[in-house]
Amino acid sequence: MSADSKFMNPGEVPVIPGTEGWERMYPYYYRFSMDKEREDYENSMLWYYDGLHYPEPMYPFDLIWDEAWYLGLSQYNTRIFMVPPAFGVDHRITNGYIYISPVPVTDPKQVEERLQHFLQRAGYYYENWEDLYGRWKSKMETLIKEIDNIEFKDLPDMEDISIVHEGVGRSSGYELVKKYDHLIDRALLVWQYHFEFLNLGYAAFVTFADFCRKAFPGIDDGTITRMVAGIDVILFQPDMQLRKLAKSAITLEVTDFFKDESTPAEIITALGENEAGKKWLEQYEQAQKPWFYMSSGTGWYHDHYCWLDRPEIPFMAIKSYIKKAQKGESLERPTQKLVEERDRIVAEYGSLLRTQEDKDAYNELLAISQKVFPFVEEHTFYVEHWSHSLFYGKMRELSAIFVNHGMIKDIEDIWYLNRFEIGQALYDLVCAWGTGVKACGPSYWPQEIEWRKGVIEKFREYTPPPALGMPPEVVTEPFTITLWGITTDRLSDWLDAGSVKAEDMSKLQGHPGSPGIVEGIARVVRSPADLGLLQEGEILVAPTTSPSWAPIFVKVKAVVTDVGGIMSHAAIVCREYGLPAVVGSGYATAAIKTGQRIKVDGHTGKVEILQD
Repeated sequence: MSADSKFMNPGEVPVIPGTEGWERMYPYYYRFSMDKEREDYENSMLWYYDGLHYPEPMYPFDLIWDEAWYLGLSQYNTRIFMVPPAFGVDHRITNGYIYISPVPVTDPKQVEERLQHFLQRAGYYYENWEDLYGRWKSKMETLIKEIDNIEFKDLPDMEDISIVHEGVGRSSGYELVKKYDHLIDRALLVWQYHFEFLNLGYAAFVTFADFCRKAFPGIDDGTITRMVAGIDVILFQPDMQLRKLAKSAITLEVTDFFKDESTPAEIITALGENEAGKKWLEQYEQAQKPWFYMSSGTGWYHDHYCWLDRPEIPFMAIKSYIKKAQKGESLERPTQKLVEERDRIVAEYGSLLRTQEDKDAYNELLAISQKVFPFVEEHTFYVEHWSHSLFYGKMRELSAIFVNHGMIKDIEDIWYLNRFEIGQALYDLVCAWGTGVKACGPSYWPQEIEWRKGVIEKFREYTPPPALGMPPEVVTEPFTITLWGITTDRLSDWLDAGSVKAEDMSKLQGHPGSPGIVEGIARVVRSPADLGLLQEGEILVAPTTSPSWAPIFVKVKAVVTDVGGIMSHAAIVCREYGLPAVVGSGYATAAIKTGQRIKVDGHTGKVEILQD
């Protein structure tokens, strides 16, 4: 990149006509350019659009998860584990989309000072990983149970006489406010735990990968990632349950009930009238808790309903697995093949090392990476899927109370308020209840929500710039590269994008997410709602994918994403399922149209449009 190459400054992003005043939907600290000092800082940094987590505009309430990791990741880097070259990740929002900027440690002396603390603190976790991780699972399961036990009840016209007889001394209104505050606190605590191990998991792999690149010049990232493949984590359990249910349907000879045109309700009703079907339904019921708390998307949005709320998703997968098994195809993940290939690659590269010192370092770094790597995926089920699904269910309980009191018109309207505004609206409601007057909210929120709905729709039609501000001369921050796929070359591609001709968009370069070369018909999927359109043998092209999409991988030949690096969830899941993938291609969903024939090379990261 040339010295004067830069993206537009954050303050130069034009406001979308009709959305003026959108900033009031979000906390003030998310705004760009609040004052001159802050503006100078922002213009000097690179801000990239976090499409990895947020492929859609942010509803005011859903921003809670971004707030949670804004603090969670940053504090572990900056204040707890003292990661030597990196402080936290700064966050902003513009036109409804999240932009983030890693904050580097620029003073070499400070890097050295932080290194000593990091080795001591991170070393303790690496040495005691199994024990600490066991405690983590216990903490998370306890916290999830707490969330599940929170119950929102509407306010009574008159308190029960027990309030008097038992000297309770507090009202249902107070309890309602307290429960909301408690639910928000539990949700934020989930994300405190989220990053207890995650940064260390990535750090271990990044350190191992850096050793390999220096020890084996020319080694590609795809080969390095295969050295930690063949993992067995609970994140794959939901999909494994669906495969077991498909096998059981064949064993019990009830597959005739699983017709393509039949809805889940129709299938369940029919099975319930059949003795073998009743046995299958028992297994289906047993599989649901907790495995059907799997979100249909990334889990970052309220409308990424879990399988319990959208049974058509697991039933679609079960039908596909039944057909696959009836054709004689295996329903097992190719784990053994991945393990054999992993061990072969590890041995081959290990034999190239000449000194015992290098061999010891190689074996030690590899062992740590393989030990900690499962957490990189496993935490996702506990946090983004299980806890988020329960949390959103509880918020809908509260929203129903708002509807009953005229604060909002529909249960789904609550997402247009941010978490602070909901607290204010709730206090408005209980004070009016306690006083015996009409609350202010019914005359304020319905019209405000209607305006916000229009704003969100305009945001949805907008394509956010991939980056803002000043790109660094060279991208070196390891998490930025491995998780988001932001590299020096990728930034150059974005800077040059405006001058690229349409005919030159026929070839895309991304990261080799998972090995394999295939050709097939593309299917562009922009949200979980479009997954039902996927046809057998197509190539999935999406802004990003979620681990929860694994059941539909049985249908597709390969996966291509706009965003993500070699350690993104899309890349990891595809490797574990033996599915070719190219991640971080930048413009795949813009350049490729459904129905086009494309070629995907998961070894080199190349995607080519062959014909319309």
